[in-house]
Amino acid sequence: MSGSKKTFVITRFDPDRDEAPRQQSYEIEVDPRWKVLDALNHIKDEVDPSLSHRWSCRMAVCGSCGMMVDGKPSLTCKDSLADHGDTVEVAPLANFPVVRDLVVELEGFLDKLKQVKPWIIRAKERAVEEGTHRQSPAEHQEFKQFSMCINCMLCYSACPVVANEPDFLGPAAIALGHRYNLDSRDEGDHERQEVFRGEGSVFSCSYANECSEVCPKNVDPAAAVNQAKFRAVIDWATSFVVPRGGEG
Repeated sequence: MSGSKKTFVITRFDPDRDEAPRQQSYEIEVDPRWKVLDALNHIKDEVDPSLSHRWSCRMAVCGSCGMMVDGKPSLTCKDSLADHGDTVEVAPLANFPVVRDLVVELEGFLDKLKQVKPWIIRAKERAVEEGTHRQSPAEHQEFKQFSMCINCMLCYSACPVVANEPDFLGPAAIALGHRYNLDSRDEGDHERQEVFRGEGSVFSCSYANECSEVCPKNVDPAAAVNQAKFRAVIDWATSFVVPRGGEG
C-alpha cells in the first residue's frame, strides 16, 4: 500500500479496567482513497485487535458506523480521510453512554423510536377482498424524505437539547413518527400527537438545526420536528371542538 502517514487519536474505554475514557494514538500508513472507517478497520486488523467499533454495510445504508471525527458527528464509512489533516481524532458519539471504546449504548435511542409507534395504525383492518391501500405518487412524496432516515444517531450527537434533556424524544424519533402521520394509509395521528406533547415533547426543540446539518441522508429532521410542532398544536386545538371518542 502506498500512501502517507496519519496519526489517529482514538478514545478508548474498557469498563473492566478504566475508570474514565482515555486516548490512544496510532500512526499508520493510509491509502489516500480510504474513508475513516477503513483506517479504523486497518488498526483493528493489523495493529491493535482490542479496538472496538461498530460497522456493517460500508455503503451509508445501515447507519451503524457513526462516531465523532475531529469533534463532529460523522458516518465514518462516508467520511473521506482526504478531508482531514495529519492527525485525526475519533471518539464515540456524543450524548450516548459508552459501552466500550467507540461503541455506544443503543437501548435508550431504540426506546424513543418505539414510543412514536413507527408503524401503520388503522382503526379497522381492511378486508382482503377490498384490496390494498392505494397511494398516489403525490401522497407518497409527502413523507418520502422523512422515511430515508438510517438511524445513524448523528442527529442526537449534534442536538444541544438532547445534551441537556435526556428525555427529549430527539430528531430521528420525531421525524419517524411524523413520517407516519403524513402517510395517507395511517390513522394513528392522534395517538402519536399525545406522545409528541407528552414527556420529551417536540416543543423542547430549540431549532438549532444542527440535526439537519449532520444528517448523511439529507432527511432534514429539523423540518420534521417543526412540522410536528404545528400539527401537535392543531390536534390539541381541534380536540376542544371535536372531543376524542367521536362525541361532538
